[in-house]
Amino acid sequence: MENIRNSGEIGEKELLAVSFGTSYPKNRRQTIGAIEDALEQAFPDWSVRRAFTSKKVIANIKKKENLSIDSLAEALERAKENGVKQLVLQPTLMMDGIEYQELLAQVQKEQQAFERLTVGRPLLDEEADFRQIVQILTEQTGQYEDGKTAICFMGHGTTVKANCVYEKLQQMLFDCGYRNYLIGTVEAEPNLTQLRKKVKDAGYARVILQPLMIVAGDHANHDMAGDGEDSWKSAFEADGCEVVCILKGLGEIPMIQNLFVAHAKRAIENGSLQ
Repeated sequence: MENIRNSGEIGEKELLAVSFGTSYPKNRRQTIGAIEDALEQAFPDWSVRRAFTSKKVIANIKKKENLSIDSLAEALERAKENGVKQLVLQPTLMMDGIEYQELLAQVQKEQQAFERLTVGRPLLDEEADFRQIVQILTEQTGQYEDGKTAICFMGHGTTVKANCVYEKLQQMLFDCGYRNYLIGTVEAEPNLTQLRKKVKDAGYARVILQPLMIVAGDHANHDMAGDGEDSWKSAFEADGCEVVCILKGLGEIPMIQNLFVAHAKRAIENGSLQ
């Protein structure tokens, strides 16, 4: 059974975990659910609740699983109905991009409804966050290091300036000596074509593919690891590489969960809208 975290009678302090969401039940529990559990364990005096921002995901879950996940608007209304006075939102987003800015704009309208309203920062925010992500990524995939393998991460990508986080993370990997760690994106740059060229030019015989996303959802299962001719897996196989797909969202990793806990802690201590 999954805790969808939308019950009432929760007290005056609510910590709302806001995620894009995924309709893959097992991965949802292993990633988003695990982050929520970590928040609950870290802040026992706060009631942890859930909201998803994707209406499509919410509708799919309702249709396939008969589970009613709150949208952000519904979660905010529920908080008011529950008599919440202190509301802290912690997004499980990768960056300060379109999703994060839309969340802030929506929450800004509700400032007067609560005595205290705060929004935590996304995963990749401060310099220390990037350094920790480099450590986490390399430790999690160290078993594949053999001098012949490219370890490639699939990010989502965005059209706004926040897309620079991928370039920054890539440069930090290179600066730390991880020249075989490469980052690409589904919807921006570096794209698959650019990533394939880097792998080919370096002469790697094997490619490890793993999502650089909180969940391993549609992008990971279809765009990355799918059998269709347009998937990353098929593309690298067409280049003659052995391909290993790791369908593991970042949210499964305890150290990632701890980063979100640290961001929520700052939001709780800050006490004002970001």
